[in-house]
Amino acid sequence: QVQLVESGGGLVQAGNSLRLSCAASGRTFIFYSMGWFRQAPGKVREFVAAMTRSGGVPYYSNSVKGRFTISRENTKNTVALQMNTLKPEDTAVYYCAAATNAPATTTDSHYNYWGQGTQVTVSS
Repeated sequence: QVQLVESGGGLVQAGNSLRLSCAASGRTFIFYSMGWFRQAPGKVREFVAAMTRSGGVPYYSNSVKGRFTISRENTKNTVALQMNTLKPEDTAVYYCAAATNAPATTTDSHYNYWGQGTQVTVSS
């Protein structure tokens, strides 16, 4: 069983930055593929960023590419999402997710563990 806890959300003005963090439990964190998703009110959950369990090239949605950076600290069992140049359309609840039996993917159904989410609100 894997537990994920997100932190770092808040209210910021457009153009500012936030850094989200996800702390994971488990003995085999280095083998998990990790991802970030977000869901705005009235909209479906969408992919943001992901990184494979064995490192390598991260994946980003086109809407955040060049602004967001995903990173892992395997010795601390954490994954972070650095969000720069935030826009009002980035406003959403951000969820950390882990896939224990699949590589990094943009499909949320491929992830089998989810955190509770952290609210990010970007004002104009």
